[in-house]
Amino acid sequence: MVGCCVRSVSTILGLALLLGAIGVQSPQAAEPPLALTWTQLIPAAPPKPPKSFLAGRPNAASPPPPDAAEARWMSSAPKPSGTPPEIVANLNDQRVRIGGYVVPLDFDATQVKEFLLVPFVGACIHVPPPPANQIIYVKSAKGFDVKGTFDPVFVTGKLTTTVAFTGLAEAGYSLEAEIVEPRKE
Repeated sequence: MVGCCVRSVSTILGLALLLGAIGVQSPQAAEPPLALTWTQLIPAAPPKPPKSFLAGRPNAASPPPPDAAEARWMSSAPKPSGTPPEIVANLNDQRVRIGGYVVPLDFDATQVKEFLLVPFVGACIHVPPPPANQIIYVKSAKGFDVKGTFDPVFVTGKLTTTVAFTGLAEAGYSLEAEIVEPRKE
């Protein structure tokens, strides 16, 4: 009786090893994608340094404040100079699912294979593009049919922190789409 149980256990273990070796996985082994939100694509801000005790007090040695026109010029944000976008590095090579809006880049009639996924309607078309960490460059090998330009979708696939340069905007992330499905709002 003991020999029979040992053979059964060894047969089951051998079968499990064989299935694992050829790549067959049980349904429980496939992990669901990480449900990603757009705010999770923005890195955490570094802590602000503490204010000096003398901050904001006039100093006789400091120069006078600039006039209003000069102050506006000096306070404007510098233009991007080819520096890499701020991204969340630990999202690299993650399987994710994220919702957004399609900005088609490469399409044939109504089938889209390359597009930008953006968080709001009209981004990159009617208004200046959002920051690079709020744009995902998506490639879909199979393509999908688009009904309207601003249809919301969910995209599932492997996200990478590879920067993509397109004619419309710089994308801080790239995604190889497995599934592109319509999203109901």
